[in-house]
Amino acid sequence: MSITENLNNIKKTIPENVTLVAVSKTKPNSDLLEAYEAGQRIFGENKVQEMTQKWEDLPKDMEWHMIGHVQTNKVKYMAEYVHLIHGVDSFKLLKEINKQAKKYDRVIPCLLQIHIAKEDTKFGLDETELFEILASDTFRNLKHIQVVGLMGMATFTDNEAQVRGEFQFLKSLFDAAKNKISSLKVLSMGMSGDYKIAIEEGSTMVRIGSSIFGSR
Repeated sequence: MSITENLNNIKKTIPENVTLVAVSKTKPNSDLLEAYEAGQRIFGENKVQEMTQKWEDLPKDMEWHMIGHVQTNKVKYMAEYVHLIHGVDSFKLLKEINKQAKKYDRVIPCLLQIHIAKEDTKFGLDETELFEILASDTFRNLKHIQVVGLMGMATFTDNEAQVRGEFQFLKSLFDAAKNKISSLKVLSMGMSGDYKIAIEEGSTMVRIGSSIFGSR
């Protein structure tokens, strides 16, 4: 099936209130343009250099989401244009995003990444670190970032009960954090393999790549 058909089929399975991020990492501009022509505007990349090149080359009404692990020394390359940074997993990174956003007089929306998987390979804050950040005065004084939600990736497993439990845990943290910060609106969880479960458990943003563009 074509990218357009894939996209339309997936959109039928996603409720109105859930945002679809088309994960376009490693894909050529022609693929992104096909998705764009089909109405998709939000694209997720995991390498800053590749995303910046695409931002320069492609239509300016595309929204660019940084979905990969971010190194602090790369923030400056995307601070001018990035629409949302998904994987903020340290206070140090938050401060760097704030510093670089200030240079462009921007406020950059961010998601705090929470470690919910039973795997050591995934990045993220734990529950204690999350609430320490949210309670700190330093955090409140960062005027050029806005934490708009949380993000997490479930364990890569066929065990649906485990995946569902991890999403439920993240949703409970999201609800608790929302009581402390009213700007929290986005709960980003769910990818090609588990997005339907994620939506059932309260996700408001899903990241789907291979089901749209084919496997890499």
